[in-house]
Amino acid sequence: MTALPLPSADSVVHRYWNAELGAHIVKVLPGEHYVTRNTDEVISTVLGSCVAACMRDPVAGVGGINHFMLPGEAGDAWGSANRSLRYGHVAMERLINDLLSAGARRERLETKLFGGANMARMRMQIGDANVQFAHAFLSAEGLPVLAEDVGGHAARRILYFPATGRVMMQALRREPDLRIFNSERFYRAALAQRDTDGSVELFE
Repeated sequence: MTALPLPSADSVVHRYWNAELGAHIVKVLPGEHYVTRNTDEVISTVLGSCVAACMRDPVAGVGGINHFMLPGEAGDAWGSANRSLRYGHVAMERLINDLLSAGARRERLETKLFGGANMARMRMQIGDANVQFAHAFLSAEGLPVLAEDVGGHAARRILYFPATGRVMMQALRREPDLRIFNSERFYRAALAQRDTDGSVELFE
């Protein structure tokens, strides 16, 4: 089967072999997305205030994930942003369109949502805004959310298995939380001018 690596134009595919899982892990960074048919690929991302949508068509055997940082809706505080995959409306549209181009059918798409943590005291709670945008967008598109783990104050690491739709999620402890928050803050500033603990949760 053929992989369909379709991240944003200014990025490369970050892939490595994981012997424990017996699969290639593809890392998706902020502002990227990835779509694949490969049954031996697992998609990984780490989320703070960002949100990731995991989508697949179980019949067509194609799935993917995005990772957006800001809603980017017209008229909101981020409305002057360019059409970048770092923004939710673009990231969602691109993921869905690439899935459909790969043979998926809209009415069969399964969606799971993760992320949107409020990781620091900020005037604008970006995590909440991202989650609200994702819910509103998917509702408007008629795409049901089968499972989600959103909000709160902890960063998350997720592993998405497109072949089965399973998601493994692990909360990250405070030190990585701060690194992720600072990394996301750096990305947001640029747009304007391994340790874990906690149990692993499964979303089948």
